[in-house]
Amino acid sequence: MSAASLAPRRIVFNADDFGLDVAVNEAVESAFRDGLLTSTSLMVSAPAAADAVARARQLPGLGVGLHLTLVDGVPTLPAKAVPDLVDAQGRFAADLWRRGFRYFFLPRVRRQLAAEIRAQFEAFAATGLPLDHANAHKHLHVHPTVLRLLLDIGKDYGLGWVRLPWEPLPLKRCMEKLSWQDSLGALLLSPWVRRMRRQIHAAGMACNEVLVGLQATGRMDSMALSRALQCLPDGVLAEVYFHPASRQTPLLQQLMPHYRPVAEWQSLLNPDLASYLDEAHFVRGSFRDFSGCR
Repeated sequence: MSAASLAPRRIVFNADDFGLDVAVNEAVESAFRDGLLTSTSLMVSAPAAADAVARARQLPGLGVGLHLTLVDGVPTLPAKAVPDLVDAQGRFAADLWRRGFRYFFLPRVRRQLAAEIRAQFEAFAATGLPLDHANAHKHLHVHPTVLRLLLDIGKDYGLGWVRLPWEPLPLKRCMEKLSWQDSLGALLLSPWVRRMRRQIHAAGMACNEVLVGLQATGRMDSMALSRALQCLPDGVLAEVYFHPASRQTPLLQQLMPHYRPVAEWQSLLNPDLASYLDEAHFVRGSFRDFSGCR
């Protein structure tokens, strides 16, 4: 049976952290113009968000979504409006386990969380860019309170797609050798992901079936991407996500010291991988270009 006769593998190549640094924005623009990238996720309150929006307005085919940020950043609202979400410096607090319990059990914290999530959707709407999708920095929408608020508030802004952070164990094992701890972690996450999928569908929204890059986050270089593409089963709707940058910068080094952003950018520009996608009849697009996982 020829590759063309099989159910096509549909794939979204997405860059996270758009707006975090000008080097990220440069990589997103060039990887869309000259490479594989089809979409990106915007951090609306990040230092280079205005530069990111200006670039996106010149790239009408690029799908741009909201990268909801509740960690490793500053709130869209004034810090005094969300005191339970921030530390003494006015940045989102990094103690995720403690914050997660507070999201779930304390009504005042949930009210602040809802207000901040709405403010980020509102800031995205103010850009005038069509909302292609939403996800959360560090996949924090795995938390049931964050997911519920993202879905409920997102409806008011026309949200139709939400990232499902699910990289199946067989795919992980195909891509690289796993430790028993990694295998156990994937198994423990499975019930949460099934619940997320049901909630997304119940909200009338769509999601990817597979997310590629969880195991290899920050190191999706050309070799890792090549292996991932070969491991994807026929008929799947996959998102492959990256953290690209045109150069390493002090901010990126501080926030993601073990990531390889330049190598990830170069993988998106690799002409051999582009040729393979054509030969293997992959269908590339942004989220809005595909029907959802049903």
